[in-house]
Order: sequence, then structure tokens, then C-alpha cells
Amino acid sequence: MALAACTLAGPADAQQVYRYKDKSGQWVYTDRPPDGQVPAQSVAVGGGAASPRIVVQPRSSGGGVALVAVNECRCAVEFGVKATGAGGGELAARAVVAPRSEHVLLEVPAPPGTGTIRFDYGYVIGDPAATHQPPGPYRAPFAAARSFLVTQAPPDAITHRDEGSRHAIDVAMPVGTAVHAAREGLVINVAHKFFRGGTSQEVRDEANFVQVLHDDGTTAVYAHLQMNTVRVRPGQRVGRGEYIANSGNTGFSSGPHLHFVVLRNAGLRSESVPVSFAGPGGAAVTARSGQQLTAY
Repeated sequence: MALAACTLAGPADAQQVYRYKDKSGQWVYTDRPPDGQVPAQSVAVGGGAASPRIVVQPRSSGGGVALVAVNECRCAVEFGVKATGAGGGELAARAVVAPRSEHVLLEVPAPPGTGTIRFDYGYVIGDPAATHQPPGPYRAPFAAARSFLVTQAPPDAITHRDEGSRHAIDVAMPVGTAVHAAREGLVINVAHKFFRGGTSQEVRDEANFVQVLHDDGTTAVYAHLQMNTVRVRPGQRVGRGEYIANSGNTGFSSGPHLHFVVLRNAGLRSESVPVSFAGPGGAAVTARSGQQLTAY
């Protein structure tokens, strides 16, 4: 059984960050004091994510060890686990765990003597029974009447090469541009305190983001957001067109842009799905690389 974990960001150690305005008046965050006479403020930055706890925990049970899926997310999560039993045989289980609940995945008999039980697990946010059924085209994820250049959209796959990003849309926009919800839903996950961006592996997991659960069980991710600009929190319901954050250049990013993608659980696999946007008169518009996308 293939196991795949869907994690958008990890915790960051507390560190010292310097903030100053560049020549264009934009705030810049850096872990080094700026050169020259540029006035800079020192700000303390803690963990970068407010992610719900989604884990498998071993707990004592009557005859051995219970492997318990703990889902603190406000959405369903599918877990898969494999364990080595007392006799050396492999045990496996998978289950969809309801929002903010726990579920015993496996009961593993206690090994003889001082033997150990080994297990691996993975999870994917969402119910595999969910089907992408939007009520209509999505709203372009920025202010009405504004237009921005699409820098990557399917079928192009410059960096969007895996299942989770194949249908993602990258839109170039200056740092600090207002990002609006493309569809209504429930906020389930955010990261807001990361400040670094670039193309090194070191910053790959440091993108600020907002993740919104739609009524059909799919989720939208708005990523590479500017530090400390997320205006929503987990548990909050947002409406279509609501101002949720500012665009930025955090995480694995070669320049300021918004990464927008809609995901579904394809059975312990996180899979992106095609989306269309509302155009003039509500007509569906397909985003294409090199073209302007306008919000209606």
C-alpha cells in the first residue's frame, strides 16, 4: 500500500528578523541586518505555521499497542498505516477519520520480551469519496477589475510536475497585492510567519499559505503569501471574493507570485483538479500561461 503525507509547511524555530523598506516602499524581511544606512526594525519571529495536529500515536491497549489516528483538522483525513507484528508479519490498515476526532487504525499484539513494534504511516487531507463539483467558475483570486499575468498554467509544467500541482495556476503580482477567496469555504490551515523565499531546498517548506475547505470536500490552497498578512484563521468561514491575505514571495519561489491550486484526495494521493475562472458575463475562462487573467 502506498502511503503519502500531504504537508504544506512545518514548524520553524524562533529567530531574529530585520524589517526595512526598499526603494519602492515595499517591506523586506531578512535574517541579516541590511547594508548601508537603511533604517531597520528588529522583529522576533516564532513558528511559521498554525497547522492542525494530524498524527498516528501508539497507545497501550489490553493485549499490546493500539495505533490511533488523531485528526485535529476541521476536515476529514484519510490515514494509512503499516506495522510489523509480534511474529514478524506485516499488518496494514487505512481509514477516513472524521474532523476533530480519533480512530483506532490497528491493534498490534505486544512483542515477546523487550521486542519493539515498528510502524509507518501517511495521510492525505480530504475524503476520497469527495468529487469536485463547484457551483460555477471560480473567481480570479484578486480584487475585482484587476488583471495579472499568468506565468504558469496547464498544460505547461515548468515546476508543476507532480499530481498535486499539475493543474495549479501561478499568477505574477507585486508583493503586498490583496488576495481574495476564489470560492467560499471553511479555513482549515494557515501559515503566516515565514519570511524567506528563493529556489534553494532550504526554504521549500517556508511558504505562507491559506487552505480553504469547499463544501464538496475539495480544498483550495493560496500560497507564497506575504509574512503576517493572513487575515483569516482556522475555523473561520470565508465568502467568495473575501480579502484573505496579501501575495508575497515566500517559500520555494523565483519571484513574487500567487500559487493557486484546488486539491482532492484521490485515495491516499493528493491530486490537483482543473479549474476555470469567471469571465465577462460569468462565462468560464481557462487560464493560460502568458495571458492576462482578470477578476470579474
